[in-house]
Amino acid sequence: MRIFLFFLALVSLTACETNAVFKDNIDLQDAKWPIKTVPSFTFEIKDTTKTYNLYYNLRNTKSYPYYNLYVTRTLTGPDGKTIERNLDELILANPTTGKPTGNGLGDIYDHKFLAIKNLRFSKAGSYTFKVEQYMRQDPLPEIQNVGLTVETNP
Repeated sequence: MRIFLFFLALVSLTACETNAVFKDNIDLQDAKWPIKTVPSFTFEIKDTTKTYNLYYNLRNTKSYPYYNLYVTRTLTGPDGKTIERNLDELILANPTTGKPTGNGLGDIYDHKFLAIKNLRFSKAGSYTFKVEQYMRQDPLPEIQNVGLTVETNP
């Protein structure tokens, strides 16, 4: 039994290691995402020789009424100019079966979706990433939080 517990502790410690240079999540009040609520994340880039992957973090309940979620992302640089603005579709459940695609515990599911791959920042400084929900329902129910993870590529 002690060996099992030791192994479990070791696996959980190594599973947490990532190349994350930034990670933040914003909780949405009453698990509702109004159109006017635009989560914003500001992060520092110091090393411009590396490439980075940016990920959406999303937590929803099983009661979320759709299989997908449309979001518009905007990335601005240290000078305040828009680097990229894009509409993305995030698939939260299998459209045919309704089975959630994220990692779940009970009725809550966590998702990590690639937003931007292999991005090389041209200069060091503060960058801002904003996420707007782009669905027809306002407020959008059963979305608990939205976040961003920025990771260096190995």
